[in-house]
Amino acid sequence: MNERYTVISADCHAGADLLDYRPYLESRYHDDFDTWAASYVNPHEDLLADTADRNWNSDRRLAELEADGIVAEVVFPNTIPPFFPSGSLMAPTPTREEFERRWAGLRAHNRWLADFCSAAPGRRAGVFQILLNDVQEAVREIRWAVAAGLRGGLLLPGTPPGSGLPELHSRAYDPIWGVCEELEVPVNHHAGSASPPLGDEPAARAVFMVETTWFSHRALWHLVFGGAFHRHPGLKLVLTEQGSGWIPGVLDMLDYYHGRLVAAGTKASTAESRFGAGLAASMGKRPSEVWRSNCFVGASFMRPHEVPLRDRIGLGKIMWGSDYPHDEGTHPYTREALRAAYAGVPREEVAAMVGGNAARLYGFDPALLDPIAARVGPTVAGTAEPLTEPPGDATSPVFAWGGRVRVW
Repeated sequence: MNERYTVISADCHAGADLLDYRPYLESRYHDDFDTWAASYVNPHEDLLADTADRNWNSDRRLAELEADGIVAEVVFPNTIPPFFPSGSLMAPTPTREEFERRWAGLRAHNRWLADFCSAAPGRRAGVFQILLNDVQEAVREIRWAVAAGLRGGLLLPGTPPGSGLPELHSRAYDPIWGVCEELEVPVNHHAGSASPPLGDEPAARAVFMVETTWFSHRALWHLVFGGAFHRHPGLKLVLTEQGSGWIPGVLDMLDYYHGRLVAAGTKASTAESRFGAGLAASMGKRPSEVWRSNCFVGASFMRPHEVPLRDRIGLGKIMWGSDYPHDEGTHPYTREALRAAYAGVPREEVAAMVGGNAARLYGFDPALLDPIAARVGPTVAGTAEPLTEPPGDATSPVFAWGGRVRVW
């Protein structure tokens, strides 16, 4: 029996250095790119620091992840793609011309990502980007990405208030769900991808932190009540870096509303009947049943207080993530983070949460990864040892007493 865990981070981030996107753009955009890049001021301090090359330096990345006990990763975007004012998760597209340029920027990122993943065969599952403004263009990009070997699935943008897009429950997106089901493409919805702009005042930043996970959670009930999984039973949804402790309570709440509205829909004389009319036929199973058959959680740096909920969340649904290279991630203290969360948990359950579940969903090959893990992975015995003192300079929220919002 392997005495080390095969750890796959289901939440890491990468992207090209700004000017390195140029070769991946169609040539007709090169002049526009040169003009844009010459005046662009990056708003993110971490992308200007000496450590920024962790996003694109393949050799450094492999070395740092191995030193941290991680052998493979699901790669979400991080750097700014061409023609975006900020991260693509947060930027609406106000005009047709801007939309076309930003699509070109995302295609450049996806093509860079395919090369970046191929530099470490079998160890990176790249999450490619789309926009929702043109569904058929999104479908074409999904087919391209799968053919290019990007196994991490698509990154689903949000539809925040004011976006002008149909809500995610709309059947307008059925061609996207259909091709994802056909090609077995996971649909990933990452924290921060659905929040409306709130401004940059101190209060606005605080409100963003309070609300951003809620806006991210919305994708779950939109797709469930919209019937996406009923019409596309093979569709898989992954909710990443949104925590996991909220899931049991939200599923209870969604089941309650489902039962209440379906019952009301059969009684035409009640005031609530119009809210439940047609719901049972359009969405099928209860939300908790949909969760069990179709949904997963990218439980980045899972906190100790979330671990006892693993059976209610679904042991086979949880995929641990380090959030490398972000400051709130567990690097370089992943072994300590795993001890803080999983000491005392049966090894088979730990193995599933830190790697086995991600391997199955994203198509990683254990025959390739297990020998690497036998050399660098966290030991089973070491992970079982409770962490009594956190590293002095640790910054990840996993090192917070009892879930309180402060570092030990």
